[in-house]
Amino acid sequence: MRRLLVPSTLIAVAGLSLLAFTPVQTADETPLWGFTQAGSRAQRELEARLDAQLQPDSLRVWLKYLSRHPNQLGSPGDSANAEWIAAHYRAWGFQTRIDTYQVLFPTPRERLLELVAPTRRRMNLAEPVLKEDATSAIVKGRLPPYNAYSADGDVEAEVVYVNYGVPQDYEELARRGIDVRGKIVLARYGGSWRGIKPKVAAEKGAIGCLIYSDPRDDGYYNGDVYPKGAWRREDGFQRGSVEDMPQYPGDPLTPGVGATRDAKRMDRKDSPVIMKIPVLPISYQDAEPILAAMSGPMAPPSWRGALPLPYHLGPGPAKVHLKLAFNWDLVPAHDVVAMLPGSRYPDQWVLRGNHMDGWVFGAGDPLSGQVALLEEARAVGILARSGWRPQRTIVYTSWDGEEPGLLGSTEFAEDHAAELERKAVAYINSDSNGRGFLGVGGSHQLERFVTQIAGDVKDPETGATALARLRARLEVAGNDGAARGDLEISPLGSGSDYTPFLQHLGIPSLNIGYGGEGGGGSYHSVFDSFDYYRRFGDPTFEYGVALAKTGGRATLRLADADVLPFRYSSLANRIHTYLGQVEKLAGDMRTSTQRLDHLVDIKAYALADDPTETWVVPQKKDSVPYLNFAPLENSVARLRKAATAYDAALAGKMAAGGPSEQEARNLNGLLQGLEERLLSPDGLPRRPWFRHMIYAPGFWTGYGVKTLPGVREGVEQREWDNVSKYVTEISDALDRLSSGLEQATGMLDS
Repeated sequence: MRRLLVPSTLIAVAGLSLLAFTPVQTADETPLWGFTQAGSRAQRELEARLDAQLQPDSLRVWLKYLSRHPNQLGSPGDSANAEWIAAHYRAWGFQTRIDTYQVLFPTPRERLLELVAPTRRRMNLAEPVLKEDATSAIVKGRLPPYNAYSADGDVEAEVVYVNYGVPQDYEELARRGIDVRGKIVLARYGGSWRGIKPKVAAEKGAIGCLIYSDPRDDGYYNGDVYPKGAWRREDGFQRGSVEDMPQYPGDPLTPGVGATRDAKRMDRKDSPVIMKIPVLPISYQDAEPILAAMSGPMAPPSWRGALPLPYHLGPGPAKVHLKLAFNWDLVPAHDVVAMLPGSRYPDQWVLRGNHMDGWVFGAGDPLSGQVALLEEARAVGILARSGWRPQRTIVYTSWDGEEPGLLGSTEFAEDHAAELERKAVAYINSDSNGRGFLGVGGSHQLERFVTQIAGDVKDPETGATALARLRARLEVAGNDGAARGDLEISPLGSGSDYTPFLQHLGIPSLNIGYGGEGGGGSYHSVFDSFDYYRRFGDPTFEYGVALAKTGGRATLRLADADVLPFRYSSLANRIHTYLGQVEKLAGDMRTSTQRLDHLVDIKAYALADDPTETWVVPQKKDSVPYLNFAPLENSVARLRKAATAYDAALAGKMAAGGPSEQEARNLNGLLQGLEERLLSPDGLPRRPWFRHMIYAPGFWTGYGVKTLPGVREGVEQREWDNVSKYVTEISDALDRLSSGLEQATGMLDS
């Protein structure tokens, strides 16, 4: 699902990047975190045996087979793929089942878009057949371009161009005296997750929303378009969901509970996550005549795309007629669940997942990640048949319904919440995969763990390790910490299947994948095909093997570690950084508010002096009050002390040969539930489903993460009561974590 509309020279996989470092060494002789020296040697020998089983030809054959037909949620192809995947898990020795949920999934019944003024033109709203792309000719069973969970609607109005359609863009329009009430907005993809665009538009009074891919962001401005190159064609479309996932993901009718056949469902009209206005994606071929027919002020320079025309803001005189109607059906979502029981801790689970549903053929998103996961599972099955057994239970999952809104993973997590809270030690996610750099985001106590994995996996193009390639790139970018230390992994917002595990259940999570060297032209289009992927995604499928090596190491190390490999000083240091950011934000807002008030006074004086002046006077904003962050500062200081003490105690214990059997059992039992202590039962403002106090998707950013979200968003939205409340909530959560770490240190010291 994840998409990053930026030049491919940036490090980006599923919207994630690796940023900076703190000191550590990584080499084959360095003990793995959570293992003794002897255990580390045995673990690396096991991983060498895993690597020897991985074959790129398996990925190539499976990708072509799974993407041979449309495989969106609820389709015959989706069901057939689920059965095929389950059969393979069984053949490899896993205890396998398919969990099925009944979820709301709208599909188009009617789509109409026409320019009605100042000239008339009916838009095509269809993708072409290309001789270079075999599956583009398959029409049966495939969905046309649309946005899932758009409202039904029949509207006609003048158009306003709103750039990326994020809140700041509407502030820019307001400064120019432009109001979108009663209008249809035209936004370009990028700048935020697509669902934010109609959400903000509806809040501002718009009655419809069109979203297009501008060639500056995803088209000929960046390179040759498909099929000659990797970038989006003028008649290419980006499908996608606009479900308001920052409120809650999953089935719109069953928030908080699994969407089983007999689950209690709300009425569709009462669901807060279905958009209130009609929304439609269009190509830049269809956006061009609309933009060409607009007048009004010129758009700011940063708003102008690469189409050969002046970018006017409107409103009008371009007027469009938009009509959408959907089939609002309950369809089955099939989650494939494959288990390999643990020998020592069978009730501690390591979960590894990737989704299997696409928007059409889904070769890149998600099947490139899915086939890497399958090859990883096949190799693990071979290890098990040779006599090895994981200490903890390994659970491989192939999720359904991720594209419409993380449906399969969320319903599974809600349905099995109590069991997962007792048993899950970590969740490892992947999504689409391609050539380039390793990207990782996740729980920050896993930074040392990820760094050591990256140091043990070779990059297929350079022959260096994935870690060394990242460091080299960061050195080129001028990062002073590039040559040393633990990778500072990205905090997770949303956009893939880790969300319910981390942010609802408090299970430590990772999101992994390779990429950054391909184009963007196939994303969520009919051209996300095997033909596209084998040319521009990962032609040799060696990066799929690299992902299998990376995910395999993460899975096996979590399954076999003597002590769960969490290093908490990394987490404490990141939280300390986030607190500093929030405090700086509040201080900067106080200063900028004072400057704005001064500007308002100047403009008001100018208007009084010259009644013909057309400036729009900005409204004064409430001053930023004194905000007491002291409780949070004290809790962060306690956490940093407790985390440092625990990490030192664990390092000492492992160097001395490790804990006894009973000590390890007691310690692992305590560590298994520590992340859950960072949850608040009441959740976040306006969205109680999101309970994690450190990480959440932004309410107005969608995929984009907000760290310390209750406080940060309270400051940003000037909701001062929420700031005070969540300073206390986060402080309490950190103190709970600190208490657990102090207890764990006592176990090690004794």
